Amino acid sequence: MYIKDLSLHEEKEITLQGWAANKRESKGLVFIILRDGTGLCQCVVDANKVSEEIFAHAQKVSLETSLSITGTVVKDDRQVGGYELQATSVTIIGGSVDYPIAKKEHGVEFLMDHRHLWLRSQRQWAIMKIRNRIIYSIHQFFQEEGYIQMDAPLFTANASEGTSTLFETDFYGEPSYLSQSGQLYGEAMAMAMGKIYTFGPTFRAEKSKTRRHLSEFWMIEPEMAFHDIFQNMDVIEAFLRKVVSDVLAECKNELAIIGRDTALLENIVKPFPRLTYDEAVKIIKGEENVNGVNAIESLEEELKKVVARMEEVKAEIAEREEKIKVPGMKKGEIGFNQAKIDKLKQELADLEEDQRNIPGWLNSARNFEYGNDFGGSDETVITRLFDRPIMVYNWPHEVKAFYLKRDPNNSHFARGVDVLAPEGYGEIVGGGERETDLTLLVDKINEHKLPMEAFEWYLDLRRFGSVPHAGFGLGLERLVTWVCKLPHVRESIPFPRMYGRLKP
Repeated sequence: MYIKDLSLHEEKEITLQGWAANKRESKGLVFIILRDGTGLCQCVVDANKVSEEIFAHAQKVSLETSLSITGTVVKDDRQVGGYELQATSVTIIGGSVDYPIAKKEHGVEFLMDHRHLWLRSQRQWAIMKIRNRIIYSIHQFFQEEGYIQMDAPLFTANASEGTSTLFETDFYGEPSYLSQSGQLYGEAMAMAMGKIYTFGPTFRAEKSKTRRHLSEFWMIEPEMAFHDIFQNMDVIEAFLRKVVSDVLAECKNELAIIGRDTALLENIVKPFPRLTYDEAVKIIKGEENVNGVNAIESLEEELKKVVARMEEVKAEIAEREEKIKVPGMKKGEIGFNQAKIDKLKQELADLEEDQRNIPGWLNSARNFEYGNDFGGSDETVITRLFDRPIMVYNWPHEVKAFYLKRDPNNSHFARGVDVLAPEGYGEIVGGGERETDLTLLVDKINEHKLPMEAFEWYLDLRRFGSVPHAGFGLGLERLVTWVCKLPHVRESIPFPRMYGRLKP
């Protein structure tokens, strides 16, 4: 039996198998919170209702001991999941001595070093459940829309967007690279199948330690024949709306566990604002307002609020720490105050990070040079002003990939589109319409100083029955990070690989 199915077995005797997520004792009672991967259940072991041997087994249970517990399922709305198990038998399967991840606060590096165990925590469990739902919904969307899933190679002889961020490796004596995108191959497959999508790992050798970067991550890359940039944007919007709506409908418990305020996610049903690059730049530089709000002025005001709130939090921490020092305070009151102190310290850490970041965002916005690509700061500045994802399209062609089509109305721009998530999360989707003019494509390959012979197969797609086509790439982990409102992308994947992190 599984914990998720307890409602089907009310007042029946069943056996659960899992691990002890928590345990406490109280006057002849042992309370074990059992987890089995599908949920959590409180199991009550009463000394008056079980043998001395069974009760002794229950008392020996420590954090992450694996167990088999038999008992009767009882309805109790106060408990997690609404049910508890009144135990009649407890069997220890595998002991757990000195489990290293305790209830106390641990540093990020410690938790990352113990990622194989950290995944067992309730928060990480919830994040992985949401990730799984997102993956399921992605496949569901494309399959229901008539796309064919196909696979691009991970070993490639050339780069799709330049060689500066590639992992080079040896392929039977010949230099090759780990794929940074399956998009070029996706174009070939779309010319065969009409509409396709790939879903697989990709690699970027950027020596970056920002909260948005991984060296190994999963990409979803659809490619559609007979689509232009505007049809492409329609697909992106419908796709994101479907996936986020599914998470809201199917992951209420998991979103609650991680404390995600879903108000902004619920705005996914509204049309996505579509801005040209020129319009977006004016907003970033404070030359245009969004619904009466100015990017520069709002950041300046936010910084003042952050500084004021920091002083309030510091004062409350000091006040509660003094309270705890007073002799005679009850244990429960000490625990309550300590919990508040821990929460306030976390808030203070977040505020201190804002105090460090906001001046940088302001500086970047004020000094943004027209024609540049958007950096993380620029994306943060503009997305703070919107309550849903926005689409920025028609970019200066110099800052975008060689394969993007020039805007027929203005050759200075490429028909690319970036989708930026709100709340400062920035780019989650990049795509656009592909260049179909053979001469222009050859010129761009030369301009980017890419080896022409490596792209002859790609140029064949323009020589033999070329059609207008478009597509995009979604970074799975960036989507998970935004949907879950995670402070860092490292929590969005079971075992992150990033600059400085190869183990466990």
